[in-house]
Amino acid sequence: MIIAIVTILTLSSVGLFVLLVRGARRQHYRPTARQFGIGMLIGGVTDFLDTLGIGSFVTSTAIFQATHYLKDERQLPGTLNTMHAIPTAFEALFFVTAIQVDPWTLISLVVAAAIGAVLGSEFMVKLNQQRIQRIMAVALVVTAILMTAKLAGWVSLLGVANQATSLRGWPLVVGIIGNFILGLLMAAGVGLYAPCMVMVYFLGLTPIAAFPIMMLSCALLMPSSAVNFIRRDRVAYRGIFGIILGGILGVIVAAMFVKSLSMTALSWLIVVVSLWTAQSLWRAAIRQKSLLN
Repeated sequence: MIIAIVTILTLSSVGLFVLLVRGARRQHYRPTARQFGIGMLIGGVTDFLDTLGIGSFVTSTAIFQATHYLKDERQLPGTLNTMHAIPTAFEALFFVTAIQVDPWTLISLVVAAAIGAVLGSEFMVKLNQQRIQRIMAVALVVTAILMTAKLAGWVSLLGVANQATSLRGWPLVVGIIGNFILGLLMAAGVGLYAPCMVMVYFLGLTPIAAFPIMMLSCALLMPSSAVNFIRRDRVAYRGIFGIILGGILGVIVAAMFVKSLSMTALSWLIVVVSLWTAQSLWRAAIRQKSLLN
């Protein structure tokens, strides 16, 4: 199974890179050393944080807005998906091969998220996205408080020892349903990383097991979106190859850092990521409301 996953991720990354080169030529893009260098810095920072579970889209968008890096904001979704697809594949490659997770658990949760993401584009866009984002933000804050209480020893009834690498029975069913819902919510602007980390934690898996699950989920979903954006010329190629290289380097550094953390430190990292994601979702909901008004 690991060989199959590695093969799929490698082929999709190579194929995507070839399409990117062709797209850049079609747009007559000629990279400069300055653009490449700035791109490497952006990719290194955003994908380093992505590997920690914070996510790359919010940080990349903030950098783009602060530096006016994109000349056409309509290219933002395509650029984000395209520039982070290959680094995310490297994240998945590292964690799937380095972290031991039961194959049945891994594949079940990943497939559930993929199915949810496909269906989400059809159904979730009809719902009130601002309300969903605010509900998820509040839920993540409450969850972070509960996790803090457990880690501090204030509450001893909130879970198990968090050392398992597999799910069976009802916890597996809950995990599949949960990741399916998280896949759905991606269409409403809710990132998969933080909620998945929280869910895995409370189901009793070792905290680091969340990384191959969430990285592989996104690594299998992003290339298809990226391909569509490239074909429709909805990608800004300015510095994108530097971003990809810098992103890969950021992933390597962050992955080694995460792997060396203790389980307690990883649990606290989940708390921080949950709070960060909560404020990002709340701010996104406020921005959408202001745009509609």
